[in-house]
Amino acid sequence: MNITYQEERLTAEEYIDFLKRTNLGSQYPKERFQSRIEKLVRNVSISLVARNEEKTIVGVLFGLTDFCYWLYVTDLGVARDYEGQGIGRHLMKQAHEIAGGEKDIAVYLIANNAAIPFYEKLGMEKADDVMQYNKIEWTQFTVGDEM
Repeated sequence: MNITYQEERLTAEEYIDFLKRTNLGSQYPKERFQSRIEKLVRNVSISLVARNEEKTIVGVLFGLTDFCYWLYVTDLGVARDYEGQGIGRHLMKQAHEIAGGEKDIAVYLIANNAAIPFYEKLGMEKADDVMQYNKIEWTQFTVGDEM
């Protein structure tokens, strides 16, 4: 498989279509979904996209960074048919480099339970020292279900 990786801004429609083909599609709240995805794709610091030979999106990583100290990965997904081929690993490595490199940039994210083994293979560890403030509305749904 010939996969290309590049920094690229997606439209909300492109990203939503991709979410339907991944396990990422259940990580978002139903409330104001469309408008929030529009903001997400417009405002992330890093937007990396993996495409196959037919130019279909097979992987996406979105991140927020100060390009000095930290990278917060907001989204990392791989199309179900392409899992296990190193795409997620490649996206993480490339995002880390774009943000400033392993010697300067700490990487943070929130992982769902199914993804924890993947992140542990990358050398990430669970942290106990993270503070949070979370009062958002959150109705669980899966992208592709009736919105």
